[in-house]
Amino acid sequence: MTEKTIRRKTSYVTKFLAVVLLFTVTASLVGLLGRQNDASYVSAETSDPDKAPVIVVDAGHGGEDGGASSDSGIAEKDINLRIAKMCGVILLAGGYDVRLSRTDDRMIYDMYDDLEDYTGQKKIFDLRNRVRFAEEADADVFVSIHLNKFCLARYSGLQVYYSPNESASSLYAESVKNTVRQFLQPANEREIKKATSSIYILSSIKVPAILVECGFLSNPEELSRLIDPAYDLSLALCISVALQRQLEAG
Repeated sequence: MTEKTIRRKTSYVTKFLAVVLLFTVTASLVGLLGRQNDASYVSAETSDPDKAPVIVVDAGHGGEDGGASSDSGIAEKDINLRIAKMCGVILLAGGYDVRLSRTDDRMIYDMYDDLEDYTGQKKIFDLRNRVRFAEEADADVFVSIHLNKFCLARYSGLQVYYSPNESASSLYAESVKNTVRQFLQPANEREIKKATSSIYILSSIKVPAILVECGFLSNPEELSRLIDPAYDLSLALCISVALQRQLEAG
């Protein structure tokens, strides 16, 4: 590792930790929680070989695809987007090159105008485009934000799945798991899981990738936290710190 690279890594760590502290205080004072605008959070392109790492943050579902929903009708897609945008703000402010797959309430099946008529094919193109978006960005890491639901209300807690296609994926998953246990859910005993073909994005993607199930809409106590922007910020901070930790460790 060159001296220049060491200085760059040290700079990212120092700046990132300072930004996390500043963001937390500022958000609580001015009510920034949950009110980010629809900026794409993409930092400037550069040909510098020491450019900032690229992080793609994917808010699962969107538009007519609401994902899971609580018994009271709260849609997964909306909370996913809020957490993803918070991650985007934090990571961009920390000096990373951040790309969000969506910044508003929509599916992204038509992102590349592949077809004139997407009838019956919206879901598969939506998923394909999330993979394509990350790979074309040459992402250092891709993180997809989701929520869980189960028929039994007693289950709760964040869980992370990782892509089997890149060995670094499991390291990012471990980092998220450990950071959440350290700062937010000390009793969470859920282990990371390798994605199977049932998770299309993770089984298809060719860059380091994880999917974070941030909690259960089917658990009333956890649902009450997930609809609170302050708790969502805590999740976003944990995820962002975990990505930063692994990026710098790698």
